[in-house]
Amino acid sequence: MIGEGLRLRHPRPEDQLRVLAVLDEWWGGLGGEAGSQQRALLLPRLYFQHFTTTSWLVEDADDRLVGFLIGFLSQTDTDAAYIHFVGVDPGLRRSGLARSLYQCFFDLAREHGRKRVHCITSPSNTTSLAFHTALGFLVEQGEKVVDGVWVQPDYDGPGLDRISFVRTL
Repeated sequence: MIGEGLRLRHPRPEDQLRVLAVLDEWWGGLGGEAGSQQRALLLPRLYFQHFTTTSWLVEDADDRLVGFLIGFLSQTDTDAAYIHFVGVDPGLRRSGLARSLYQCFFDLAREHGRKRVHCITSPSNTTSLAFHTALGFLVEQGEKVVDGVWVQPDYDGPGLDRISFVRTL
């Protein structure tokens, strides 16, 4: 399901630095130094300590990190699960790897009785918007529309608007 020659496993605390090390390359330096810092701040060590059983890393035959998904089951809404951050090596994009990671998470969420999966993306990330809608996510109504898409203003803090998605399982 993940791909020939690839290995899927749950992350460990020491994997945080490996993930942080690939973010700038995988995101093509998007946003410069500020973008780099924002991405790093989204993946503190706690995700690699306390959300390991609901998250995955993908490595190739040479143990090189080629993908990851960080997600969790909502503690507040027992019908919901949340995908926090996903990354795939640019050389493996459009290979089905991200779709497979999402499917692993959907299966886990269903096993735990969850009925919905939520996630967000930046309004400028049109590739992410297309990917999520192709996977069956719906854009949740926001407070404003940007380029024809509902947006949640200040979702991640002042000036950090996000598109919010939901997918029924």
